[in-house]
Amino acid sequence: MKIRNRILLSYSIAINLITGVTLIMIYLLFAEYREEQFLKQQRERIKTTLQLFSEITREDNNIQQTMDILTVYDYYDEKLMIFNSERQLLYVSKEDIPSPDVEEIFLHLSPGNPVFKTREGNFEVVGIFFQSRTDEFYAISKAYDELGFTKMQFLRNILMGIFFIIAVIVVVISHFLSKVISRPITELTKTLQNYDLQKEDTELIKADTKTTEILELTDKFNQMLERTRKAFDFQKHTVHHISHQLKTPISVLVSELERLSDRAADTELEIELNDLIVKTKSLGSIINVLLEISKLESGREIVEKSIRIDELIFDIIDELSIVSPKFKFEVNFIPEEFEEDRLLLKANPVLMRQALLNLLNNCIIYSDHPKAEVTIDCSSRQGLNIQIKNSGDPIKIEEEKLLFNHFFRGENSREVSGFGLGLVLTKKILELHKAGITYSNPNDKLNVFEIVFD
Repeated sequence: MKIRNRILLSYSIAINLITGVTLIMIYLLFAEYREEQFLKQQRERIKTTLQLFSEITREDNNIQQTMDILTVYDYYDEKLMIFNSERQLLYVSKEDIPSPDVEEIFLHLSPGNPVFKTREGNFEVVGIFFQSRTDEFYAISKAYDELGFTKMQFLRNILMGIFFIIAVIVVVISHFLSKVISRPITELTKTLQNYDLQKEDTELIKADTKTTEILELTDKFNQMLERTRKAFDFQKHTVHHISHQLKTPISVLVSELERLSDRAADTELEIELNDLIVKTKSLGSIINVLLEISKLESGREIVEKSIRIDELIFDIIDELSIVSPKFKFEVNFIPEEFEEDRLLLKANPVLMRQALLNLLNNCIIYSDHPKAEVTIDCSSRQGLNIQIKNSGDPIKIEEEKLLFNHFFRGENSREVSGFGLGLVLTKKILELHKAGITYSNPNDKLNVFEIVFD
């Protein structure tokens, strides 16, 4: 997630959450206040009614007529029930309203606990024990606070409207602030994305901001950039120096060996000299490949041209047959008939030759039988596959994931000289050509390397 969106989301959620919680607390506090005020009004009206009821009943025996005269109740949807000390019903109003649970309320009323309140749905229920100078009464009121609930509904609508307005304002402000805050980082990111390390005349990064953290980050990046440039320059000069220091002596050595081979009268000596010539040329090829890869990693583009992969493989096999004449390579094509241009690849001949040479030479070194099979699969229109198979001890499962690591040598290579760089070099070359390599062992005596060209 972009930092701008993160700021916008975090700020909006935080402010809206605080606002929402605050408005909910206001609503809940008002609801509690409404209930307390309504119950207080109920208690006061009940006590007033009971006092009047006590005084009037001493002078007038017609209780119902007396209560009809007392137009005390101006509540809507209120039911009042009055009982004597024996809990006999003396008066009831609003017959259409269901009666509350009288027996349950009586259990909670006594001289020691004269007031009891509860709820039944939206109705507030209040029970009171009243004791006058001469009589005792129980009164139960069940009422609906229509005015209070109307106010609560109005308050709820107002609060929801306020929350919506605040939420919109917060989102707008958050969008503006996130844009202002993240602008230096966004500009720095765009600058870094467009920065080309290969250009020698590229200027250092400049940050158009007063933010301390961004300025420090830019300064550190420029320091790292300077070190990287110096490292690249050193690498380029080192590669150039090595190319002159190593290539020339090896070329001279090959020439001297060839001259000695031409003059050798002994057949065995000539064979040994030819073997040395091949190995020396191979060493020179490896140095050339390493130098070429170093140049590519220094920023130079890979030099490619169209080559036929089958001809390159046959050339390598011919070269290896000089060193190992008894080892045979069988080359197969899938399918047997295909267009020859399917064998054409855009590649660097020097690098691709070394990659295939490493794999084919490994067949000779690690095979327990003097034969290997190379299969060139042209059946897919999407690419070209090459399988190189040889019999021998396979790589252990736990070693397969380390096979292409630097300086790794498997259990089956302990008795063979080497440095564990051949497969690393091969994989690197194939990656430069947008190709992949995998290893598998279908059975206990078969090693298969597969190269896939897209």
